Amino acid sequence: MRIDLNLLVLFSTVLEERHVARAARRLNLTPSAVSHGLTRLRHLLNDPLFLKNPKGVSPTERALQLNEPVAEILARVDTVISSAVPFDPLTARRRFTIGAPDALWAVFLVRLMDRLSKEAPGIDIRSRQLMPQRTGRPMDQGWPLTLAELDSHALDIAIMPVGIVPPRYVQRTVFQEDFVIAMRSRHAFGRDPSLKNYCAMRHLLVSVIGVDRGVIDEALAKEGLSRRVVLTVPNFMMALATIAESDIIATLPRRLVQRHAKRFGLQFREIPLRSPRRPDDIGVVSTKAAMADAGVAWLFETVADGLAAVT
Repeated sequence: MRIDLNLLVLFSTVLEERHVARAARRLNLTPSAVSHGLTRLRHLLNDPLFLKNPKGVSPTERALQLNEPVAEILARVDTVISSAVPFDPLTARRRFTIGAPDALWAVFLVRLMDRLSKEAPGIDIRSRQLMPQRTGRPMDQGWPLTLAELDSHALDIAIMPVGIVPPRYVQRTVFQEDFVIAMRSRHAFGRDPSLKNYCAMRHLLVSVIGVDRGVIDEALAKEGLSRRVVLTVPNFMMALATIAESDIIATLPRRLVQRHAKRFGLQFREIPLRSPRRPDDIGVVSTKAAMADAGVAWLFETVADGLAAVT
């Protein structure tokens, strides 16, 4: 079956506008032409797609299901066309998808968007939160879904802890990240950050699936010690907000805490354990195939340079 890509553009515009006449104005078409196009799509897809209502049209369930795959197809076409001409960030109109753990987004996203607004005002970013799929493994084993998304171009680049990756990937290490103990200002632990007091504190652990044991607990166990994790939360920004208004403490990435300590009224101390975990090498990763696109290559360099400047 052949389908005119213009029909997909038409579909996407009507779905966004929820109104035939407004969609027609955006597409520089007549409402009649849009209606004829929708009729062709209805026959091709065997679904009414849009139903009239007093304010315009409402998408059917089938139309809503098609929204994401159609958007991905149009983005791919846009990428192919854009990569066929020299890439100029000042004039380019592109959309890129970047994946990163939320602790990294929280120290970098605002700076990235500020830089893009000045150097590449037509570039749009779709951010995706990444979490390791297999903890305690080398990078190429611990992030298999992320690497698969890079291969499928669902992600243009990823920012994450790096290790040895297969030769089809390009990676650049930008900094090493370690952890500190964060707590609200004037917390009693700040005056006596001993190992004994650390174990006596109530702890928070970041875990998407609610697992209440991590690397720190394994290090404590080797010393014959333990701590009480009274709360797990699914992301790092929730962790910062929680410890800012409670006596709970948390062991969090250093750059995250440094970046937001003033905003949340936090202080931090070093972990009173002998090398509880080695620092993570944080890097930017993409595929060699994606880097053949001048736009992706430019984004890779921009993100890597920006991350390297984060302190």
